[in-house]
Amino acid sequence: MDTPQPRTEGPAPEPADDTGPPTDPATVELPESTVAPTALPSVLARVVAFAAVLVAGLCGGLVGWAITDLQCTGDCATNAAIGAVVGTLLAAGGVAVVAVLVLRAMSEWNAQAPLRDRRR
Repeated sequence: MDTPQPRTEGPAPEPADDTGPPTDPATVELPESTVAPTALPSVLARVVAFAAVLVAGLCGGLVGWAITDLQCTGDCATNAAIGAVVGTLLAAGGVAVVAVLVLRAMSEWNAQAPLRDRRR
């Protein structure tokens, strides 16, 4: 029983001879139509969101420290520090979640702006 051999049609093509200097992909300018639009919010929006997280962490730390300090009598430096850290983490984490949701909503809103303009 003979097994059929695959067909070959002539010699394999030779690779193109590129004698020019190699080009850095970072310096190649693409036509405007091939650049994909970014989904990132503006730099200002991201900076404002980051600042809001920092301010919320500071305020949460102050509230956590104050609540623990008011409820404790005597030497409560460790307890007040723990309260400050817990308040910082809770406040900063909550504001960070809200900031991410707001930034995503802004990106989605900006992405749909051309569609809203066409409907008018």
